[in-house]
Amino acid sequence: MKTIYLDCNMGAAGDMLMAALLELHPDPDDFLRRFNSLEIPGVRAVAEPSVKCGITGAHVMVTVNGEEETSVDAGHDDDLDHEREHEHDHDHCHQHEYHHHSDMHEIEHLIGHLPLSEKVRADALAVYCLIAEAESSVHGKPVDQVHFHEVGSMDAVADIVGVCMLMEELGAERVLASPVHVGCGQVRCAHGVLPVPAPATAYILKGVPIYGGHIRGELCTPTGAALLKHFVAAFGVMPVMTVSAIGYGMGRKDFEAANCVRASIGVTEGGMGEVSELCCNLDDMTPEAIGFVQELLFQKGALDVYTIPIGMKKSRLGVLLTCMCRREMAEEMAALLFRHTSTLGVREIVSRRYSLHRETHTAPTPYGPVAIKTSTGWGVTKSKAEYEDVARIARKHGLSFAEVQALIEKA
Repeated sequence: MKTIYLDCNMGAAGDMLMAALLELHPDPDDFLRRFNSLEIPGVRAVAEPSVKCGITGAHVMVTVNGEEETSVDAGHDDDLDHEREHEHDHDHCHQHEYHHHSDMHEIEHLIGHLPLSEKVRADALAVYCLIAEAESSVHGKPVDQVHFHEVGSMDAVADIVGVCMLMEELGAERVLASPVHVGCGQVRCAHGVLPVPAPATAYILKGVPIYGGHIRGELCTPTGAALLKHFVAAFGVMPVMTVSAIGYGMGRKDFEAANCVRASIGVTEGGMGEVSELCCNLDDMTPEAIGFVQELLFQKGALDVYTIPIGMKKSRLGVLLTCMCRREMAEEMAALLFRHTSTLGVREIVSRRYSLHRETHTAPTPYGPVAIKTSTGWGVTKSKAEYEDVARIARKHGLSFAEVQALIEKA
């Protein structure tokens, strides 16, 4: 299984995650060219070499209207110094003259009009929803009244969109991370002196293994926390994996330890994880309506969706609809089941799942290119032509499905 593992031993920030993932990209220059062509208002991103504790990595510098944000707290004592210089400082509670206090509606409008894939757009908005929920809880305001302050500024939008684009293009089937070092001490904001991690960061990281330490300052920002919470399937030690590339995303500040996020991409032998099986009983829906729900769940990322005929109370015939999905998607899938079926309850069964690593390549045939999915791991290798390509050839040439499969196997 293609896997990304993130070492967060010095926390995480948006620009550090973007730089680490950029180092894994096969063509970082082309990525930055396309990223800058999005024309996020006033934004331009460049990657530059950075050395921390003798390790060379990358620092992504995002400028807004030609200026990179710098810390306004540089004069404070270390234990009150705002360590969000760790990234671009766009999570500061202080304002710079070009900052705009964006709300969720404005963020949705901005991201909705950028030339992004639907997946990247959905991921970016989901990250902002995590931040909005945290700010809502911390400040006691409804989500639609939350103002993101610097988290809504253009350099923050750039970091979030950049990470979401890189995650899509790297194509990992699973993202894992170490427990997150959040730092210790206090941080000075416009609201006053707050403990580390800052309240919004602490809220986002609920359910995530975190720890402090002797390094004083804020190592994990709200933006970094939200990106980790959205993309990372599990936090723990690095699994057994064959690593193909390593990237180091550097922060600006210097500590006794290398101030970086390390990203590794590689293949784990087969795959083992946990999945959620969401089940509901239906006896008052037409087959066409159930079929619509199945297609929708697949489109939204379900691993499998299937039905089983069942007998219900009063001898009514019914259907058991089951949606299998990754655990982090369970709530989203349950919401879809409630919205698009007549069920009043959804049951969740958490199961361990063993899987093969899957890759797709294009093979030439006498009838044109055909996508071949190859699955490996656990001592086996399996290959199969994609259904849509086989069906297309069969329809075009008047052949049976089996005849096309046989011809592809011989090619």
